[in-house]
Amino acid sequence: MPEHMNSVSFDTDKVWFVGAGPGDKSLITLKGYQLLRQAQIVIYAGSLINWELLEYCSADAECHDSAKLTLSEITALMVNGVKAGKLVVRLQTGDLSLFGSIREQSEELANHAIGFVSVPGVSSFLGAAAQLGVEYTVPEVAQSLIITRMEGRTPMPPRETLESFAAHQTSMAIFLSVQNITKVVARLIQGGYGQETPVAVVYKATWPDCQIVRGTLETIAEQVHSADIRKTALILVGAFLGEEYHYSKLYDARFSHEYRSV
Repeated sequence: MPEHMNSVSFDTDKVWFVGAGPGDKSLITLKGYQLLRQAQIVIYAGSLINWELLEYCSADAECHDSAKLTLSEITALMVNGVKAGKLVVRLQTGDLSLFGSIREQSEELANHAIGFVSVPGVSSFLGAAAQLGVEYTVPEVAQSLIITRMEGRTPMPPRETLESFAAHQTSMAIFLSVQNITKVVARLIQGGYGQETPVAVVYKATWPDCQIVRGTLETIAEQVHSADIRKTALILVGAFLGEEYHYSKLYDARFSHEYRSV
């Protein structure tokens, strides 16, 4: 690591929220790595992140697992750390913008007149695509990606059901739902996907123990149950996983654009 990269300094009057990435500890961003190296207090989502990331922290850093903590307890750790003049990092899984509960934490900090900065991370839906070697957007096959989940303890807005999204029959990445794979399949078919639609379930994308199950909507539920996958997995659905594809026009020798004329 070049010396000037290690010498970057970060304000201690705010909390730094860092996306930990999908699992592989080397997939954290350079900025996230720098923050962990300098952090004096790290509050990490212990049930979800790769604990090897904590190896980047200094030996005297205080590391707190938030898995069993309440929002008020997490807030107290952050507020007390900032008031003590320490560099506080809140380390969360994947990217902060997806199912990250950043707003509720930032509002609690605001009640104490403390600001925050978000440092993005690599989301698991990106890690899963890399693990499979696929693109969610395939010319003339799928040009949109829907990121969603099935309702659980957290209800879904009424216009964001799996059935309504399935009507588009485009690429989908479904989080936090593999424990209900049978219901997910039934609702996707009810919404418009055919039973032959290809599906991949990726357990712990980019982790050493990553597991991939591929099938169709007709077969995937039984396959997932046989593999005993119950959590920490993404359900990917759509024709982008199939055999049909078309070359991009961008590199077509017959196609003119701003940088190249035929």
